[in-house]
Amino acid sequence: MGGHLDLSALNVALLVGALVVLVAVLAVRVGFRLGVPGLLVFLALGMALGEAGLGVRFDDAALTRDLGLVALVVILAEGGLTTRISTIRPVLVASSVLATVGVLVSVAVVAASGHLLLGLTWRTAVLLGAVVSSTDAAAVFSVLRRLRLRAGVAGMLEAESGINDAPAVVVVSLAVSSSWGRTSWWQIAALMIFELAAGAAIGYLVGLGGRWLLARIALPAVGLYPLASLALVVAAYGAAGVAHASGFLAVYVCAVLIGSSRLPHRRAVLGFAEGLAWLAQIGLFVLLGLLSVPGRLPAVVLPALVTGAVLTVVARPLAVTLCTSWFGVGWREQLFLSAAGLRGAVPIVLATIPLADHIAGATRVFDITFVLVLVFTALQAPSLPSLARHLAVVADTAAGELTVDAAPLDDMNALIIDLEVPAGSRLAGEYVADLRLPSGAMISLIVRGGRSLVPDASTRLRTGDRLLVVTTTAARSAAERRLRAVSRRGVLAGWFGEQGEPD
Repeated sequence: MGGHLDLSALNVALLVGALVVLVAVLAVRVGFRLGVPGLLVFLALGMALGEAGLGVRFDDAALTRDLGLVALVVILAEGGLTTRISTIRPVLVASSVLATVGVLVSVAVVAASGHLLLGLTWRTAVLLGAVVSSTDAAAVFSVLRRLRLRAGVAGMLEAESGINDAPAVVVVSLAVSSSWGRTSWWQIAALMIFELAAGAAIGYLVGLGGRWLLARIALPAVGLYPLASLALVVAAYGAAGVAHASGFLAVYVCAVLIGSSRLPHRRAVLGFAEGLAWLAQIGLFVLLGLLSVPGRLPAVVLPALVTGAVLTVVARPLAVTLCTSWFGVGWREQLFLSAAGLRGAVPIVLATIPLADHIAGATRVFDITFVLVLVFTALQAPSLPSLARHLAVVADTAAGELTVDAAPLDDMNALIIDLEVPAGSRLAGEYVADLRLPSGAMISLIVRGGRSLVPDASTRLRTGDRLLVVTTTAARSAAERRLRAVSRRGVLAGWFGEQGEPD
């Protein structure tokens, strides 16, 4: 009987979980049309299920912290896999300074205001500053990727959001540790430098190994490539944790390296990562909404508004100005970077760390952070598109970059390259014979308008055509470069110096 009851409870849990996910998915569609970030929808759903709504009681801060950290790994991995190295390389130094020194500046400003204006103890004030000072990868990736920002601005925001979780976690960990108050500033600086450097190194090594491995193995099922890619990223996080280094930075570096490589079945990998990231966001925010106690929130509305105002109007602009002026970033870009410092899952998850450790003042920090994220995300996110246009940081419309997907053919020393002719590509209108693909590569099939055709030399390509190119392993790189070059500059690309290097 006991086993039957347990099974019934499991069935109910699965049914409720599935319904929550379905409602969340439908809510995302509605929120997208209204310009409301998904995180607000998911938080509201969790609160609706909680004590003030349907009456579900949940107060396990430690479980929320652990599951939240796992969810952040998945979210950060998806962001790294879809980030181009070419986008962040020119601004990597500036982004790194903003993600480290900028976070410390924000922590100092918010902590001082919390102590002087809100009467918090210095430890609680530092905790609050550390929790809210890092931007949120999920919020940045979901909101800003709807905008066609100039490469420098987009790259800086994405790289910053991927890196700045690490220093925030270090400060939070120090503030909740028993060594608080006995650690000198130079010890804190040395610890932070070690954790960041070691985390980046571990992520780099695992990413390089993953690139080498995935490009050379022919797995028997397409679905194994996404699993292997995610396993490598999680391994980077675990290895960094064992070495007492920054796991979040290791995840981001590893994911960027793998995502920027010649990844087999790229579309399957990225699609799997995106779906898993959405599931992580839904589960995380619903759980955070359940953990919140709506009855406590009205008492912290004013402190949350004060903290958010200091963070948005003083701390963030000051950090951006101090950290980016050295790199020639203009005032328009600085203003947009200041406004686009979105907060979301990361601050609330970080706020569960002192809550789970029962640190004095942790409940107040969690409640202030929760209200701050709700209010300021709702105000900031919808205003970013119009602000970007007003500040002229939107990129000019350009032809879509050619996306190449490849799958190895086991035991044949060959691959299939899968690509689609994007809008604006110079491939459209060219004859197959004029492409002059290298020896060992040929277009074997074209899918056009739902129909398949085997091309000959006189077949002319069109926008939207899906091409299947069979190539030997040795000719793969040359074939990809030639296709990119023609897509960008036409069949005479070589005359213009276009070599078709990956973007």
